[in-house]
Amino acid sequence: MLSQAAASIITQLIRKFYESSSGLAPAEVARREFGFGDYERKIAFRHYAFASEASLKRYLVESAPPFVSYSAAFYADPAARPMERKGFIGAELIFDLDATDLRLPCQSEHGRDWVCEKDFEAVRAETLRLIEDFLIPDFGFSEKELLINFSGNRGYHVHVASGPALELSADARREVSEYISGSGLDPDEIFRLVPLPKRGGGKRLAKVMGPKPTDGGWPGRIAKTFLANLGKGKEALTAMDIDAGTAGTLYKKRALIEMGVNSGNWDMVYIKDKSTFWRKVAAHQAIAQSDSIDKNVTKDLHHLIRLPGTLHGDTGLIAKRIGSVAELGGFDPMNDAIAFTDGSVRVKTASVMAFHMRGEQFGPYNDTVVEVPTYAAAYMILKRVAEPA
Repeated sequence: MLSQAAASIITQLIRKFYESSSGLAPAEVARREFGFGDYERKIAFRHYAFASEASLKRYLVESAPPFVSYSAAFYADPAARPMERKGFIGAELIFDLDATDLRLPCQSEHGRDWVCEKDFEAVRAETLRLIEDFLIPDFGFSEKELLINFSGNRGYHVHVASGPALELSADARREVSEYISGSGLDPDEIFRLVPLPKRGGGKRLAKVMGPKPTDGGWPGRIAKTFLANLGKGKEALTAMDIDAGTAGTLYKKRALIEMGVNSGNWDMVYIKDKSTFWRKVAAHQAIAQSDSIDKNVTKDLHHLIRLPGTLHGDTGLIAKRIGSVAELGGFDPMNDAIAFTDGSVRVKTASVMAFHMRGEQFGPYNDTVVEVPTYAAAYMILKRVAEPA
């Protein structure tokens, strides 16, 4: 619960921010539904509509909501209720990637409500992988059709705003997210045992044939990812659930294995129960990638998502629009999404881990009074680890 004193300070900052903001309205603003949150709920009320950017801005300045969300969908009458009366026209295809869903080791140290540099780096890498490994090569979307946004807190939102994407049904969107996550991936269709000629009276042997890195879709992705991890060393291989002994053998014979995989022969060295082993490699990749995307968001035609350019009520950071994939590669939320750049505020902290904003370290703090830039004070207040002093 945010205290009255804290809410008063933050509300003033939010109002001032929107007074000086412009260009907040999304495309076809009059056909979008809007929702707003308070300091306890990200969407406390919805079914709002605005005829123009001017009317939207007027509301933001007057109400100073901590959270502003809008529909990825377009409606004939976005303020109508219930949902069936809105007159659904179409919806952008959206993907929501959140650092907490990656379950990184660092989260056991700082908890799920805090975000460290490792979290930011990992979720940015996942967002780049979504775009560069799936949306562009596998689905054929161009970069111009993508809208990329920092969420304002722990991750990124990617919108596909092209004509074909707008027409996808909920079932089709679920299939897209299942493909990206590898759900239903059948390793037996990717790796197969090919019988070898029987030698004398001995046992008939077989070799494992699998995908080449030049193959399209998931088969090629499995081959490329395996070769990349093979080149990184034994630790990267054991992270794929490969036992240490086998990982050591693979890495020692990596030149031979690389040659085999590049030609589709995954049987260049002896591995016990090889067919089961390689299927496990494929299945593990699918599991590893399934945590990167909130499938419920992607399939929900009526989902409300953070409006780019507005503030996030849990951080005070801007839900920043990112202009290109190249810009995403160098994006630093704690430097590039700062909102409250004027002045400083005295706060009484609880226990606060060290964090960096605009290149400066703050903390660690432990039950102390400090005066910090307004953006750092707002961040700690909204994370519920500081109070106005």
